[in-house]
Amino acid sequence: MRNSFIVFTLFAATTFLAARTKEEGRLLRRDQVSIYYEVRGVGPRTPFVLVNGGPGFDHAYLHVSDVWDRLAKDRPVVFYDQRGNGKSSAIPTGVSNSLQDEIEDLEALRAHLGYEKFDLLGHSWGGYVVMAYAARHPERIAHLVIADSAAPKWSDTKFLFDDVFPEAMERYNSFNFGDMLGDQAATDAQIREYLQLLFYDPKKRDEFVSQSSAFVFTKSVSAALNADFARFDLNPELPKFRIPTLVVTGRFDINVAPSVAWKIHRAIPQSRFVVFDRSGHLPFFEEPEAFLRTVKEFLDGEAVTR
Repeated sequence: MRNSFIVFTLFAATTFLAARTKEEGRLLRRDQVSIYYEVRGVGPRTPFVLVNGGPGFDHAYLHVSDVWDRLAKDRPVVFYDQRGNGKSSAIPTGVSNSLQDEIEDLEALRAHLGYEKFDLLGHSWGGYVVMAYAARHPERIAHLVIADSAAPKWSDTKFLFDDVFPEAMERYNSFNFGDMLGDQAATDAQIREYLQLLFYDPKKRDEFVSQSSAFVFTKSVSAALNADFARFDLNPELPKFRIPTLVVTGRFDINVAPSVAWKIHRAIPQSRFVVFDRSGHLPFFEEPEAFLRTVKEFLDGEAVTR
């Protein structure tokens, strides 16, 4: 499966999700782009910022789960769309779209919100972003959660699609030509095939996939970032981290093999490692109670239990 499409994503900004969570966000003007963000919740706990998967997708898929709203009962929880995605503005011709921009956008959002320190979670490709941000701004992070993340070196991310779902991959690849030519029907067919492969629980899979008609993906954003990633290797940075870090993965994550999460955990001193045994790439959706308990205990400084 082509990295430029599937990379570490989750992804459906669906009508059913929109109905569940009405958003009331704002725009942060940064250089020549605007970054959409929303803050939910108030309370005394450290603000919690979420960086979604992609690249090229908005944050709407995070709303498949209510764990974030439940966390927002005693802390601000921040969602945002990365530049060029979702409700953020399109990227004008000649304006850069790089990993450095992602780091600087996140730092600008932190400063705009007035957070001296914040807790930070990155899911899927967002895990790569938060590792990069932590390498540049470790003093700003109180707790770091890396969930089903891409590898610190982009090309080392291990996909299991071909080995576990060969028949689905054959169907998926049959639409490659049309997708490359801009045939939306072919792209939609690939999305349907792909989304089937992200879950442990068939009921959760069907619930998610059946609502994916409003799926939004910005190819130009994905292509630009994929081209930029080849320059970087974050592996030498991880042993320098002195941030309390939780690394989590779904046992049946086909999109990013759990071995990737294990290696990240082993590289970060004193990090904690948790596997959700009945999840694929979205443990916050498939095992919300266990995920919420694990993350809340970690953020609140308690011993993480399963």
